[in-house]
Amino acid sequence: MVVPNNFCGIPEEFSDYSKAKVAIISVPYEGTVSYGKGTSKGPEAIIEASKNMETYDEELKWNAAEVGIATLPEIKARQDPEEVVKQVRESVLKVLNDEKFPVVLGGEHSISTGFALAVKEKYPEFSVLQLDAHADLREEFEGTKYSHAAVMKRIHDINPSTVQVGIRSLSEEEGEFIDREKKKIFWAKDTYDNDSWMKDALKLLKNDVFITFDIDVFDPSIVPATGTPEPGGLSWYTVVKFLRMVFEQKNVIGFDLVELAPTKNSHPSDFLASKLVYKMIGYRFKK
Repeated sequence: MVVPNNFCGIPEEFSDYSKAKVAIISVPYEGTVSYGKGTSKGPEAIIEASKNMETYDEELKWNAAEVGIATLPEIKARQDPEEVVKQVRESVLKVLNDEKFPVVLGGEHSISTGFALAVKEKYPEFSVLQLDAHADLREEFEGTKYSHAAVMKRIHDINPSTVQVGIRSLSEEEGEFIDREKKKIFWAKDTYDNDSWMKDALKLLKNDVFITFDIDVFDPSIVPATGTPEPGGLSWYTVVKFLRMVFEQKNVIGFDLVELAPTKNSHPSDFLASKLVYKMIGYRFKK
């Protein structure tokens, strides 16, 4: 049997865009990567792993693929990061205008600025929830304001209502910005041995939420396949417990998952990423 080449490998009755509630947008871009390479191969690896994943969710006792998940043609990303941001904005905005739930697979984190710009046009009052090892709050990095290391500063400029979770790496410049703007950061060191922070984070989010998820928020013992791994990261069950609370209590508009850098002949990170994407879709539509 030939498995369809789409997210979850599902037949046309569940992958037809006209009927689907979810649209997968792949952005294989890594134009500003500053350390480990390979994030351009992330979307393909996630989709390939998803084709070998059970679509029945034992936690939700439900097959989320039944809501319809369309996998769109990947964005042929231009080299210039500002142009890629424009491409992502246009693609996400079309999905939102078609009243579907956008899921963007990266690629590097710089693409998330385009997602935020699209959301801003449809939802003037929203919050951005970032799960990440890095603050990504530099004004610019290596000559561009559209670097992966500056993505949350660009998003802050679009919408200062941001909540950052899992952070454990930042520059002095970023630390000064956090203090000056009184940004609330849920540091990884304060989350690993308790769940009390989860309710506090939820209180800071507005009703409409865009989630930007950098795979390096996980500890590298769980997800080694990422460009800039940082020790002391979050665990699978901590992350999914928090995400379920977010989806249950807020109106999640869409999400991206970025910074997977697949490793040849080693697939645990790819499979975790695909499982996480599917889990989040399940949380969104299992009401």
